[in-house]
Amino acid sequence: MGAIAFPQAAALVAALSLAILTPGPAIIAAVQTAFAHGRGRALPYGLGLATGASLWCLMALFGLALVFRLNPMLFSVLKVFGGLYLLWFAWGLWKASTAPLPEAAEGPGRGAMRGFLGGIALNLSNPKPALFYATLILSVFPEPLAPSAQAALYALCLGTELFWYALVAVLMSTAPMRSRYFAARFWIDRACAAAIGLLGILLIVQH
Repeated sequence: MGAIAFPQAAALVAALSLAILTPGPAIIAAVQTAFAHGRGRALPYGLGLATGASLWCLMALFGLALVFRLNPMLFSVLKVFGGLYLLWFAWGLWKASTAPLPEAAEGPGRGAMRGFLGGIALNLSNPKPALFYATLILSVFPEPLAPSAQAALYALCLGTELFWYALVAVLMSTAPMRSRYFAARFWIDRACAAAIGLLGILLIVQH
């Protein structure tokens, strides 16, 4: 049974970091939330995004990616439902671009749990990461992993996800970044909504 060596761990973190920072619905939503609502809302949301993404890693370790490959229809159905969720999310963001902006909270509030769960839901709306994680894990760790190594691998992926989403939430919610956002809020929100909506459509079309 294989174990995790440092070069393998470094390769996994590097590939996963690139995947996280590649423009997609999760990173776009994290940036927009930090801009619009401040650190108090963005951090729980980012932690939810990281947790949701790491659940796909856990499912890949449990063999869900193999289930998807053996049952393409299940994968297609999940992609369609995920695409519809992204379209619904994008429509809400599009409408909110003209709504009054609430005061930003700098500390956790009553909406923290709602934001956390919302982040999980957004990253679970796209089943593609299950296949990505399965491919990445098999390419970096071709030998079977012991349960302890699988637990360490999940912790490494979760830690990487948490680091990047928390960093985005903190950096994008700073006063200089938010002041720039306020100056062009309408166009930024509409652009984010359009990007997430397009990704939702692609998810449905590519099913």
